Amino acid sequence: MTFDQLLALVVDPDLLERYGPRFVDGLLVTAKLVAISFTLGALLGLLLALARMSRHRLVQRLSAGYIYFFRGSPLLAQLFLLYYGLGSLKAFWQDVGLWWFFRDAWYCTLLAFTLNTAAYQAEIFRGSLLAVAPGQYEAADALGLKRSTTFFKVILPQSLVIAVGPLGNELILMIKASAIASLVTIYDLMGVTKLAFSRSFDFQIYLWAAVLYLLIVEAVRRGLKLIEARLGRHLR
Repeated sequence: MTFDQLLALVVDPDLLERYGPRFVDGLLVTAKLVAISFTLGALLGLLLALARMSRHRLVQRLSAGYIYFFRGSPLLAQLFLLYYGLGSLKAFWQDVGLWWFFRDAWYCTLLAFTLNTAAYQAEIFRGSLLAVAPGQYEAADALGLKRSTTFFKVILPQSLVIAVGPLGNELILMIKASAIASLVTIYDLMGVTKLAFSRSFDFQIYLWAAVLYLLIVEAVRRGLKLIEARLGRHLR
């Protein structure tokens, strides 16, 4: 079998022409969903990490409970709980003016992904902050730096060098986990794939999706290596 014949088995020109543009649209939806939820999750995760390191026992326990729940339960269950569970309280959300949010699958999915990744990122940030040498705090205190200046100018930059690798792994896991968004009628990459397969019944549709996910992950991996090298250039 020649290469052209093998290529024809996995890339049908007619099928590609029919569904190619939809795959591009689905890819953009996936990228948008992951990018927004990961960014919001990073902000929330940093706050949760600081709460876990707080001296106030109640704040510690509340943040620990949040992290325990969202790390210990499946993302799919969390998504269904938000979309089908809270979404069923139509009268309540109408009264408080939030029905526009909970009736929309996109917003519920974005919220579920944000809350879930925030729990994982919180532990990453906490570990990286604790890994900074205590001498850095002592040096900043000796220089008379404010607590805010010490955190944002001294501690946080050093912790990010440590956290960038685990954060990259979390981002890659999110990209792959984003496929479950299709279960609540979001036409992301997997949603478009399922739609195309239901109409064509051609297995190569799923092969295209697998290759696209692989390309996204590889692009992210290479980008993270550049970021890690940039942040750690002073360590060379």
